[in-house]
Amino acid sequence: MATGDRVGAPPLWPVEARLAALLPDLLVFRKPRGSEPELATAQGVLLGVHVTGFTALMDRFSLSCKSEHDMDKLAHIFSYYISDIVEHVLCFGGDILNITGNVLLALWTVEQNQLSDIITLVAKCSLEIQEKFGIYHTREGQDLQLKIGLSAGRISQVIVGDEQRQYLLVIGRDVDGVQLAQRLAQANEIVLSWNCWKLCEQYMFEVEIMREDEAVKLRDMRISDPFDFDEHFDKCLDYLPHYRTSADILRTALELDPDSALEQTLRKHIMKSLLKKIDEGQPMEYISEFRTVTTVLVSLELHKTEWMLHLCHLIQEAALYISTVIEKGGGQLSRIFMFDKGCMFLCVFGLPGDKKPDECAHALESSFSIFSFCWENLAETKLVSISITNGPVFCGMVGAIARHEYTVIGPKVSLLARMITAYPGLVSCDEVTYLRSMLPAYNFKKLPEKMMKNISNPEKMYEYLGHRRCIMFGKRHLARERNQNHPLLDREKELEAFQMAQQRCLHLKKGQAVLYEGGKGYGKSQLLAEINFLAQKEGHRGLPVTTVTFIRVLPLKLKEADSKQRFYAIQTLMAIFFEIDTCPACYRQECLFKQLHGMVEEPLHCLFNDLFFVKFPLSFRVSHMDDLARQKKVKACFFQVLQKAVRETPLIFLIDEAQYMDAASWEFLGTLLSSVPIIMVMTLTPTFTLCGWAQHFLQSPQAILVPISKLAETSLLRMACWELGVVSIPQELQIYLLRRCFGNPFYCEVLCQDLLSKNILLFHDLQKEEEETSKWETLSANAMKSTMYSISPASSEDQDLYVCTVKDDVNLDTVLLPPLLKEIAVNQLDQLNPEEQLLVKCAAVIGHSFHIDLLQHLLPGWSENTASPLRLREGLSLLQTEDLEFGVPLLREAAWELWPKAQQVALHLECACFLQDLACRCGSCQGGDFVPFHRFAICSAKSSSGTSRFCSYRDTGSILTRVITDKLQLPSPQANFQFQTKSPRSQEAFTNEHYRTEEEFLDQVNRRLAQTNLEKDMLTTKPCHCDEILKLVLSPLTQHCLVIGETTCAFYYLLEAAAASLDLSDNYMAFFYLRKASSLLGQPSAFSYLKKHKVKICQFEEATFCRLRSEVCFNMGQITLAKKLARQALRLLKRSFPWTWFGVIFQTFLEKYWRSCSQSQPLNNTNENKKKLAVLQQRVHCLSLLWQLYNLEATASSRRFACLATLMQKNSAKEFASEAQI
Repeated sequence: MATGDRVGAPPLWPVEARLAALLPDLLVFRKPRGSEPELATAQGVLLGVHVTGFTALMDRFSLSCKSEHDMDKLAHIFSYYISDIVEHVLCFGGDILNITGNVLLALWTVEQNQLSDIITLVAKCSLEIQEKFGIYHTREGQDLQLKIGLSAGRISQVIVGDEQRQYLLVIGRDVDGVQLAQRLAQANEIVLSWNCWKLCEQYMFEVEIMREDEAVKLRDMRISDPFDFDEHFDKCLDYLPHYRTSADILRTALELDPDSALEQTLRKHIMKSLLKKIDEGQPMEYISEFRTVTTVLVSLELHKTEWMLHLCHLIQEAALYISTVIEKGGGQLSRIFMFDKGCMFLCVFGLPGDKKPDECAHALESSFSIFSFCWENLAETKLVSISITNGPVFCGMVGAIARHEYTVIGPKVSLLARMITAYPGLVSCDEVTYLRSMLPAYNFKKLPEKMMKNISNPEKMYEYLGHRRCIMFGKRHLARERNQNHPLLDREKELEAFQMAQQRCLHLKKGQAVLYEGGKGYGKSQLLAEINFLAQKEGHRGLPVTTVTFIRVLPLKLKEADSKQRFYAIQTLMAIFFEIDTCPACYRQECLFKQLHGMVEEPLHCLFNDLFFVKFPLSFRVSHMDDLARQKKVKACFFQVLQKAVRETPLIFLIDEAQYMDAASWEFLGTLLSSVPIIMVMTLTPTFTLCGWAQHFLQSPQAILVPISKLAETSLLRMACWELGVVSIPQELQIYLLRRCFGNPFYCEVLCQDLLSKNILLFHDLQKEEEETSKWETLSANAMKSTMYSISPASSEDQDLYVCTVKDDVNLDTVLLPPLLKEIAVNQLDQLNPEEQLLVKCAAVIGHSFHIDLLQHLLPGWSENTASPLRLREGLSLLQTEDLEFGVPLLREAAWELWPKAQQVALHLECACFLQDLACRCGSCQGGDFVPFHRFAICSAKSSSGTSRFCSYRDTGSILTRVITDKLQLPSPQANFQFQTKSPRSQEAFTNEHYRTEEEFLDQVNRRLAQTNLEKDMLTTKPCHCDEILKLVLSPLTQHCLVIGETTCAFYYLLEAAAASLDLSDNYMAFFYLRKASSLLGQPSAFSYLKKHKVKICQFEEATFCRLRSEVCFNMGQITLAKKLARQALRLLKRSFPWTWFGVIFQTFLEKYWRSCSQSQPLNNTNENKKKLAVLQQRVHCLSLLWQLYNLEATASSRRFACLATLMQKNSAKEFASEAQI
């Protein structure tokens, strides 16, 4: 029998093939019959494979609290495992009907007289699956095992849905039989249903009869000669018309000719969001993502009366209603599947392209609508249960290349079925959904805790009771309180607008409204808290005490649910005004009576019964009013009460999130503004569409709309210092915050809290006396404080002052966003079309700033012209002619986190390979490495160590795995630089002259430099662009290497970046890169003979590392450490520098006779020659640095050391010139 080898997906599949790979042959080769539901019956054999241990494995991952990383590992394990099983089933001619959760269902459709032969074939397939894949050992210690069930007989195929979306179901007694067989089987067992056992060739099987359960456990098959089964296999192929005809592909369905009618039929069975990506031509490996979604499972337990045809119409009716409601709420009905007692519908909110704000609230409201519909309209429904969860999942392809499905995998998906079992007959949700929905607490009821299978730590569960009208007011005041320790930043203009409105209201006796409009997180609530404080403060600036001694403020914060209750905002504001909003219900009527006494006639008190939930006696006058008259009278009473109140005390309404105000309340406030001298201050979010009455209110001459701008960079950094409790933050943390916040104070606050919770910052007492350190690893924060952003310390002299630094082993670029901010950014990303989303996701891998050519390298079909009008929408702004950067906060970080790990690594590798050729000096600097001859110095070590490559991946055949055969090599000495180096003619002339003294040597150097100044000015017509190379090439290149895990290459480019930073006089960034390099090497041992680096580096790189650190320490004023590191570098370069005066005398004697004592042999090997040049160049750098260090000290001993350094430098320069001439 021919076995199915793994096949790679061709680079370009036609649309029909891509659609067919997502669907079973049952749909691909069927003939549409007309109206839904379609019902067809056939004979066949069913194979059900259940992966046990998968839920327990997810539970282990969910306890580790590393959701994104764990989801990646979980998806990789499951997809790799299930892909092998899928391919094995395809090789035996099976048709994969679906992969639902951890269950795979396959079908062999044949005639009734062929069932016995096919049962033998499927039994053999099952035994091989158990033998090859029965146990899968995971590193987490949780084994995955298989339970297999077989059934045979009459299978009913049902297609439900409409012209837009359709779903395939298989139902019938024998479908129930395969599910029963799966449940009866233990791990690594195969169980046949009783009907399957009766139809098979029983003499060929070794079985154990399970009489109580009417099933049969398969032990083995009686096949004495393997060739006998090969003949049987060939015989069965005649029964399978769609079995593959080519050894290169596993399914005939993938080789069909283009057919527009077939394509339209297949498209109905695939979700819209996935279809858009297929139409855009996106590769399948780019489609999978990790994101947070809300999942809904609807379970209908049905009476088994009039089972078949009536059941189909019942499912059709339920499917149409559920899909309509779910899509209206922003979700999608993913799949429908049968279980022994009825039918289940899996719905998902927040799939790629569908993310919406208030996702959890929409899911809850849609679920309750479905729950009510099923109970009221589906007569045969025995029980309706719905469960809702929210959490991170894998959304993407699972299976083999020839047959895969788009699915969602995660602990919260597995929890759904457990909740259905634990809480039947309810609409239940987990605690995350309850909290994120932001719905009133009285719409929920906490459920008792129950044990759930394979769930070790079940969270709190809640029953959703539906949207109910508020029967009590509660505290609806402002969400934020004024922080006395953190003054409001950059809001002087906004506060001035309020103060001017207040002045106009008091002097002109006219109502005034100030509406602050700003995006989420711009500080609108904090601004209202500040206004609340200023308004209640006696005699604050702009209002003399003689004018006003007291102002009454009525604060209110609205929620989305409030917009659905008519007159709710005014109802609550007036309840606050009457001071009955928080009083007990039993005293509410008494309190309200005291407030109304003398202001509203007592017969009219009963008008407020429904508004404030009181029970005043119904008066004769009110009883004769209709509803409209009562509403008008209530408003008139409110106007009367407020007009009287403002004569005594000025009133200010503070309404936060006013976009959630109902239309009736807007109408009332508009009339109030024109008739009563009252001040209204509101906040609005610009993305919401306001009702007509709100638009009319904004057009009033007494209303002013004030846009809230983002914070300036300096203010944002000052805020970050306050949040972290420090007076100074390092440069890399500044970049981290500025790139993610873009002036949004809320983002800054959440990010700072996240950094503190993740414990990735170190805090240092600034008041401790700064001491010179003798170790690089303990270099104090005070040595870096001049390069940090700092704020003025508090006035208190006793307060401790701190600065913070980032831990050495932390890469801020890969720190995951807090879940709240990621949700906001993913919402923005999903507003783009699929092509734009892919563009942003690929750009996110490249980095914050990048060159257009690199984006074109990752997306060959993309061009600048097609994307130029999309830049503002996508958050990509044009830096220069060919450079782009992200211009929307959090978008790049959220898009990067969506990639599965395998695709992240693949794309980072592509970027690294592309940037590697550009990692050299600019043309104005004549090209070359920033560390001179760096690539030549490491070439021998590279070829011998074998560490200079990125990890490569073997082809697993999984749709999740991209085959990577490229290896990133360290820069080759044979590779030409982008720019040619300068001709060595001047070096030849230089070496032909001999100088007897140090002064003559230095004088000649000066003359040579003077002679070449004019020539250099003529050649260097272009400005230096090395700073752009550092920003756009070297710095991203180090990040790509670190993400991939290729530490050897990362170390190489970190040295290059540090050298480039020093060339550009950016000492702090050089320190930053060298600190990263230190973390790669690991902690040094106290004993030199125990020193062992985590990264294998050659001696030259270790010497360069010491030399660069020495230069950084010199610039920081750490003289002792700089001397120590320079000497260490020289020792590694086989050139010692003495410590004592006697050593100086001896070394000086050697150096003066250096040329006669050390005659170097010319080398024929060019690479070895350039390697020696690299060593000599580093020696010259080290000796020059030592000369500068000793010249700082005005002692005779230091002068001796400085003179020796100059002499050694001269000799090394001569040797360098001689080698360069060769």
